[in-house]
Order: sequence, then C-alpha cells, then structure tokens
Amino acid sequence: FGDVDGYDDMVVEKNITLESHCEHHMAPIIGVAHIAYIPNGKIIGLSKIPRILDMFARRLQVQERMTQEVANMLQTTLQPKGVAVIIEAQHMCMQMRGVQKKKSYMSTSSMLGIFREDNKTRKEFLDIIKLQKQF
Repeated sequence: FGDVDGYDDMVVEKNITLESHCEHHMAPIIGVAHIAYIPNGKIIGLSKIPRILDMFARRLQVQERMTQEVANMLQTTLQPKGVAVIIEAQHMCMQMRGVQKKKSYMSTSSMLGIFREDNKTRKEFLDIIKLQKQF
C-alpha cells in the first residue's frame, strides 16, 4: 500500500480474467472483473487487485458472493471514498448441463460508498469499462 497526497480520482482495472468453480455443481466459472476505487489517502499496487480477486475465485463460489467479497475487502483495507466491482462470467453449469444456454453469461455488481451514493460517479465507472483499449 502506498500513501498518496491529493490523488482522489478514480482508479480502474478492467477485464481482469477470473476462473472459479460453482459451489453447487463444481463446474467452471470463467469471466472478467472490472474493479475501481477512489482513493482516500491510500493506493494499492495494480497487481494486488487481481490477487484479491484470485483469492476469492480460488474457492468454490457463487458469483454474487465473490463480487461482494472483493468489494468489501478493498473497502476494508483501503478505506477509499468508494469501491465498484462488476463481474461478468459464463457458468458451465448453465451452458453444459441443465438448460444448456450456450451464450448466456451472468453480470453482478457491488457498489460501495460514492459509487452507490452518486449516480454521476457510477456512470463514469460504467462508461470507462465500456471503452475499448486504444493500444
């Protein structure tokens, strides 16, 4: 963790790949996460955000809980002005067995602090994750 004086704009990491397993069927969950926070005096190294995601994804999981766990861990650890987490994932239990919906995916979100309270901040995050990389 590092201290940062005066930087209080959004920090976003997007398209972080994740692999987990459904706790109900033990089938793979494969997807991406988009994670943001607004510093309040502390920043975290970029590699730490995917590590936090991986820590929770390595367990048998449900996507809803994993989304909340990542957001809560960042909120507790950094005490930022806000945290936003969106996970988009394909669930093999949905695609390979049961209803067999091959193109379906699930989106979950957890918005804490200013991301929950301020529509403008939430919209900025959603707009940023829609942007295509230019490099």
